Amino acid sequence: MAIWLNESDVRALLPMADLIDAMESALTAFSCGQVRQPVRQVIEAGSGGNFFAAMPAYLEAGPAMGAKIVTVFHQNGARGLHTHQAAIVLLDAETGSLLAIMDGRYITEARTAAVTAVAVRALSRKGARTLAIIGSGVQAGSHLRALSLVREFREVRCWSPTAAHLREFVDAHPEVQPAESVQAAVRDAEVVVLATSATTPIVWNDWIAGGAFVTSVGACRPSQREMDGRLVARGRLIVDSRAAALKESGDIVLAMSEGHFGPDHIAGELGEVLAGRIPGRTSDDQLLILKPLGQAVEDVAAAQLVYRRACAAGRGVPLA
Repeated sequence: MAIWLNESDVRALLPMADLIDAMESALTAFSCGQVRQPVRQVIEAGSGGNFFAAMPAYLEAGPAMGAKIVTVFHQNGARGLHTHQAAIVLLDAETGSLLAIMDGRYITEARTAAVTAVAVRALSRKGARTLAIIGSGVQAGSHLRALSLVREFREVRCWSPTAAHLREFVDAHPEVQPAESVQAAVRDAEVVVLATSATTPIVWNDWIAGGAFVTSVGACRPSQREMDGRLVARGRLIVDSRAAALKESGDIVLAMSEGHFGPDHIAGELGEVLAGRIPGRTSDDQLLILKPLGQAVEDVAAAQLVYRRACAAGRGVPLA
């Protein structure tokens, strides 16, 4: 019988360390042709840039099959709600029958940071000790938790456009130092996480040191960007999906429209690096940039892990 798993269930069954390993496997499978999924389908939902997206995927390993439906409503913060809401439907990959429906909001939050952790482990300098986080929302906390599992940071800086949110974040995470500006936060940082709702660049090329690893997780539509086009042009650019990046990433398509580079500037996919098909970092002073958009296979792989553990623990509400 199919089951329902709420956010509390999902949190209890999905420790970050295990999720990081699951994301590494899923990304590798994706870039090795072992996943079937389209670029997500997105429609606008009302005004204000809100959208609704459908993300199905089939993963041969397992096998696993399912889909996430996700909404982004930017005004939700004023209503005391998360801007990102989601549900995941998990299906039996051999019969097509329903296995589970589960809350997907936390999976989206956690797997995004877990993918960054996979990339930091593979692409940042081994001795990286300084982390800068731009943004103080859900992804800031999730990334702090995930990245601390793969690197031992001695200094963590954070800047947020909302001073009150920054104070709350620093109060909740005493190891984090507040920065007075984006430039002050990223100065000489070895790992930089951009997790904002910005639609125009907030980080500029001459602010980022050589040898840094930068990821931009906040801009996921072709009209949005967090990085200066010259910064993207300067770095070795890695994506989670080439097809998605050339359609959905404003950081890439807008920089291309400005003439900073062409499609061949994408060095490859993170899964190709993990599979050993292309090199990741080629020198200590090389700038590495990851532009992830979030892939359906990540959600399905995470949901499969949650479902198996729920069955073993007898957790979940049966769906009659």
